[in-house]
Amino acid sequence: MSEILVLGAGMVGVSTALALQAQGHSVVLVDRHSSCRETSYGNAGVIQTEAAEPYALPRNLTTLFRYGLGLSNDVLWQPGALLRMMPALWRYFRHSAPAEHARISRIYSQLTSRAADDHAPLVDAAGMRPLISTDGLSEVYRQQSSFEQAARDAERFREQYGISSRILEGAAYRAEEPALKQAPAGVIHWNQSWSCRDPGALTDAYRALFIKRGGVCRQGDAQSLRQTGKGWCVKSENGSIEAEQAVIALGPWSPQLLRRFGYRIPMIYKRGYHGHFDAPVALKRPFLDVDNGVVVASMQKGMRVTSGAALVGLDSAAKPIQLERGAAALRSLLDLGERIDEPQWFGSRPCMPDMLPMVGAAPKHQSMWFNFGHGHQGFTLGPTTGQLLAEIMAGVDSEIIRGLAPAARL
Repeated sequence: MSEILVLGAGMVGVSTALALQAQGHSVVLVDRHSSCRETSYGNAGVIQTEAAEPYALPRNLTTLFRYGLGLSNDVLWQPGALLRMMPALWRYFRHSAPAEHARISRIYSQLTSRAADDHAPLVDAAGMRPLISTDGLSEVYRQQSSFEQAARDAERFREQYGISSRILEGAAYRAEEPALKQAPAGVIHWNQSWSCRDPGALTDAYRALFIKRGGVCRQGDAQSLRQTGKGWCVKSENGSIEAEQAVIALGPWSPQLLRRFGYRIPMIYKRGYHGHFDAPVALKRPFLDVDNGVVVASMQKGMRVTSGAALVGLDSAAKPIQLERGAAALRSLLDLGERIDEPQWFGSRPCMPDMLPMVGAAPKHQSMWFNFGHGHQGFTLGPTTGQLLAEIMAGVDSEIIRGLAPAARL
């Protein structure tokens, strides 16, 4: 009998399997896909060490009014999905109050600050350095007032969290970024963040590393999980798999599974879309077009544009309005080229109301463990929370571990 089942083979699940394997555990990794296809595949590919403060829900009425009327490309919503998520959104609103958000950021910043260092040994062991750039992430501002506020925030991040950045006037940044057709008002270059030219390939390479080190991967139905007298059992293509312990790392599908076991997990689903374009000039580094709510990055498949948050159901039909708006706006800055013909990808960012990932022991079941709810940062934080969960399962305690514990938050 295998010792630990890890359910979900996105960046969080694969990294968790590797961390447990490194501690000497026998691990079976189970996913419905044979390769990475969900949110870890389709994100912007940025390992965001600069993201010391999680995305708070705006509390000023003007911004909320713009969201409500669909006037911002950052957030769109569907009425039915909004109603279903309303209890979680209300908790999100309360946790976004300044004092509470500052408390949460003290925990969150400890996670993101180590993200690149936690990825580094896995990148090297998997032979994936050619996919990685350590040249940072930029935020591009088209409005002078927004840029000036961002510059003040960047200075605060340097003083409070030790995160370095370059604050550049638009003309200076255009001189070093050959893909730009015109100068924006200004740019914040976060120079400690990393980026990946194919996040799905990196996740698959981590999976291959897990197998090379003796791990077992099975294609199966994680939602079939059931408790047995000896532990846990799940159905796979090769029959049932049993293990003493189970780790739930299913991202946005975790609440659906855990409802059967008596858990009511409040989660906000923020769908994102991407599209690739045949741009003639590659970007030096990825950037966020702040005014239009899209991230653009040069990938192996072309120039990838990734959209903001759509508050819709997990099974809602694809409506890539934000992607289309963002791509149209980007054409004034970049020569995007033609859209590459491919199926429309979308994925959901699993966001907890308190903006922290849920990492630790299941409150009602011995030998069940949680590692999900990473919001916008699953690709960034997979190796970090994987290591933390392995420490928790080994009996380690710390302030950050207590801050992520499910029992204190559900």
